[in-house]
Amino acid sequence: MAGLSWYLRDMLILSLLLQAGPIVVTGPQPGAAQPPATMAYEPAAMLVATFDADADARVTREEMEDGLAASFAAIDRAKAGTLGYIDFADWAERFLGDRNALPSPFEVDRDGDNRVALRELQTRFSEYFTRYDRDRDGVLTRAELLTIRARVFGDEHSPNDGKKRKPPRR
Repeated sequence: MAGLSWYLRDMLILSLLLQAGPIVVTGPQPGAAQPPATMAYEPAAMLVATFDADADARVTREEMEDGLAASFAAIDRAKAGTLGYIDFADWAERFLGDRNALPSPFEVDRDGDNRVALRELQTRFSEYFTRYDRDRDGVLTRAELLTIRARVFGDEHSPNDGKKRKPPRR
């Protein structure tokens, strides 16, 4: 008798599913694209955020320089004190997320010897630090590490509802 109740239950479920008709799953609707991000982190800013040694959600220049030294040492296994451009690309991939992320070795290698010294890397990141430190207090907050992007006119999410702007009259 117990076997019959299972059979009847299964048949009832099957008949209900057959009567329900097909289930249609649709993808995203045309024109329903996600609006472009207005806030982003640059790879260099993401790296700087990881140098917060005391976990106070703020990064000082000293923390940044110490963090850069540790990341540099992780790639400079030969302890040569400099990285060739291929090693620098390995550093960028590991610590910035991509071999081609900025800064490029060409902008960091200030003396043009085709090698990147720790001091050159720290100098370039010191320039980033100055740019990120909007309130000039010598400490970077997460808000300062965010890059705010303006919306691009002409997309459907812009304030002008996707209508193209007319060029200014002369």
